[in-house]
Amino acid sequence: MLTCFRQVLTGVVAILLMSSPARADAVEDFYRSKSLTLVVGYSAGGGFDLYARSFAKHFRNHVPGNPTIVVQNMPGAGSLTATNYIYNVSPKDGSVIALARAPVMELLAGTSRSAFETTKFTWIGNGATELSTCALLHNPQVKTFADAQKHPFTLAGLGPGSDEDMFTKILNNLFDLKARLINGYPGGAEAMLAVERGEVDGRCGWSYSSLTIAKPEWVTQKRIKVLATLTLARSTALPDTPSILELASTDRQRQILGLVIGSQTMGRPFFAPPGVPADRAAALRKAFDATMADPAFIADRRNVGEEVNPATAQEIEALLAKLFATPRDLIQETRAIIAGN
Repeated sequence: MLTCFRQVLTGVVAILLMSSPARADAVEDFYRSKSLTLVVGYSAGGGFDLYARSFAKHFRNHVPGNPTIVVQNMPGAGSLTATNYIYNVSPKDGSVIALARAPVMELLAGTSRSAFETTKFTWIGNGATELSTCALLHNPQVKTFADAQKHPFTLAGLGPGSDEDMFTKILNNLFDLKARLINGYPGGAEAMLAVERGEVDGRCGWSYSSLTIAKPEWVTQKRIKVLATLTLARSTALPDTPSILELASTDRQRQILGLVIGSQTMGRPFFAPPGVPADRAAALRKAFDATMADPAFIADRRNVGEEVNPATAQEIEALLAKLFATPRDLIQETRAIIAGN
């Protein structure tokens, strides 16, 4: 009887010891057998695209099975096209992830083309806190934010839901800027080219890291005029440039800007569709965190003048919960501004 009990106990222990590695091996086998697609909601050659390709090079080393990572550009409507695809069409097995800002901005933009629920995505992590700016390359009459309240100028837009459209409308409404939005550019690379060609004077909601990555000479040669940083406080990267909150003089301005800028915290958000198996989601999050701590990845970012200041999936979920708890009247007022002309 005792011998039989010992045999059963030995078998149970063996099963328990084998079960955890088996689960880990299953994730590794899954990713070893197929490529991992990284959908980028912006054009090839832009700041987000260049960031994604640098990230992918290091990320694959930390994903179990070291899969090949295929970067797929899917520009359109400020990354709304890619976000709708990820939520509604892409495989939900952990083989597809995305880099796009549309889910973060959906609370404010809330366009009729948004076919997703932000809180239901499988969040993986955020690569950088965004330093967003309002900046011009052209128009000699506009050198400062005060000038922008006196003289007309043009800004590139990426369509409803994009940072560029949202910030242009917010600043025009709150500060009486004389900006005219020129829409129709599918992505940041096209908008950058439009600025370079002189089709428009600049961009608001312009990622400073994207600018320094794609056109570093514009910064080093001091050709770019940064009118304001779209931040709560002055940035150490641009210590002589006022933050937009410094320029606010009313409670209404400060409340609306606080909501909008809070969404800017997530400058490089990575996510997967809803319903990704828990073990694969956990592996992707662990790989993301490891990539953010990888000295080689950090060196790559610093070589282009960018700091690595990531947030975990749990931190993203906490921030989203806070943003979505904003009083509805404030959200509705902000949405009405963004939806206006």
